[in-house]
Amino acid sequence: MIVTELGTTPDPRFSVAPMMDWTDTWCRQFHRLLTRRALLYTEMVHANAVIHGDRDRLLGYAPIEHSIALQLGGSEPATLAEAARIAADRGYDEINLNVGCPSDRVQSGAFGACLMAQPALVADCISAMQQAVDVPVTVKHRIGIDDQDSEADLHAFVERVAAAGCRHFVVHARKAWLQGLSPKDNRDVPPLDYERVYRLKAEFPDLTVVLNGGLDDVASATAHLDRLDGVMFGRLAYHQPWTLSVVDRLYFGADRDPQRGEVLEGILAIAEGMRRDGVPLARLTRHILGLFHGEPGARQWRRTLTEGAHQADAGPELIERAAEACWPRAA
Repeated sequence: MIVTELGTTPDPRFSVAPMMDWTDTWCRQFHRLLTRRALLYTEMVHANAVIHGDRDRLLGYAPIEHSIALQLGGSEPATLAEAARIAADRGYDEINLNVGCPSDRVQSGAFGACLMAQPALVADCISAMQQAVDVPVTVKHRIGIDDQDSEADLHAFVERVAAAGCRHFVVHARKAWLQGLSPKDNRDVPPLDYERVYRLKAEFPDLTVVLNGGLDDVASATAHLDRLDGVMFGRLAYHQPWTLSVVDRLYFGADRDPQRGEVLEGILAIAEGMRRDGVPLARLTRHILGLFHGEPGARQWRRTLTEGAHQADAGPELIERAAEACWPRAA
């Protein structure tokens, strides 16, 4: 699907992280029912895939998803620039370069977190991408990798990339061990160091610095805005999505939070559109299992969706049936 509507200017105060196999268009449409203002990110897509692959599948999104950022993987400036141009032409509001993923597959392709060891190359990539598009080009990275994890190394990396024109840095406040830890362990084992991110912002006050990593409470995370420009939530937003319902009020000044009944009505509308377009309902239901996390009826909600979503005729009626145990509390 090619989106021709004008995009919106991203606001860094709150964003939902790019997460492989999770933040696809159906996840993002669901999250947008919970927060109208948070910046949403795609899964990481390699620049070569954007150029040579199925663009409708890889880059398709619904207009409701704005503001939306595409995260690209890659390390070849010309290729990244072409992929960025294609994405900007499709209406993406921001293009983000992945300099934080530590997986073996990503390392073998010479991109992701290993690029922190090559700030000059990252700067070249950013410069090429910026010359190709008019939307913001941003970077998501770690505070360090392996033995290159001093504060001086981090500041030198940011300084070099900023000199190439990047003004927006999303910092996962853990280092990455490229050897010896799995991607999963790299999300939990290296200690968090929020103070280092604070000092980075203090050193570069004119840059936009967004904090990522280990954030587990949407309300208390507003305190980080006293010293930083924004926060990015990942796993909490996915597994306990109702936490996003307070974002617009706490971070953007909205006068009310959405109600679960309203969100369910929006989910039903998405499901009806999927049925019309011949899209299997399971592509949506896997993302909404946590909607009633911690609430009475949540187990029945999950069970009904899980058992029924893969049936050929599954549609909005399944979601309505699953919600019966929770609907009185959602009204």
